[in-house]
Amino acid sequence: MMTDLNEFECEMLDVLLEAFGVPDNLTRLQIMQLFNDDEALAYAMVRALLREGLVGVAGNHGDFELPDRLVLMPKGERFLKEGGFMRRFKDEQKKPLEVGGTLAKLQQQNMKLQNLKLANEIEIGNLKKELQQGQTLKYLLFALVVVGLILGFVLGRTL
Repeated sequence: MMTDLNEFECEMLDVLLEAFGVPDNLTRLQIMQLFNDDEALAYAMVRALLREGLVGVAGNHGDFELPDRLVLMPKGERFLKEGGFMRRFKDEQKKPLEVGGTLAKLQQQNMKLQNLKLANEIEIGNLKKELQQGQTLKYLLFALVVVGLILGFVLGRTL
């Protein structure tokens, strides 16, 4: 929902929320004064607050005009205390940087892991070669020992 609101609109929405007084309601006249009699802007801002469920409507009004009275809902009060639309706008502005930063870190970590995997595969290949050479040498030494025993046995009998 926030992606369709710019910084100016967020500021205006916070101003509108902050304008609610002790009775927690604003009249149509008070809303119009806040927006310098720009009814289109006032209507758009009121619709945004209604869409978020931060205010309620009291009194008669047509489909495309401001209500007689707006009432601040408890959710609206909490929302304003938590920083309102500007806090949410700033948080959302940071998100692409965080996501991009996280993505870059993951790509970097992935590259390191792929390099480590490749290095390990090469080392495994080298160790297999060494093992094969060791087994070949073991069989060769075993064959030499057998030949030596046979020669020793044959030479011992002939002498």
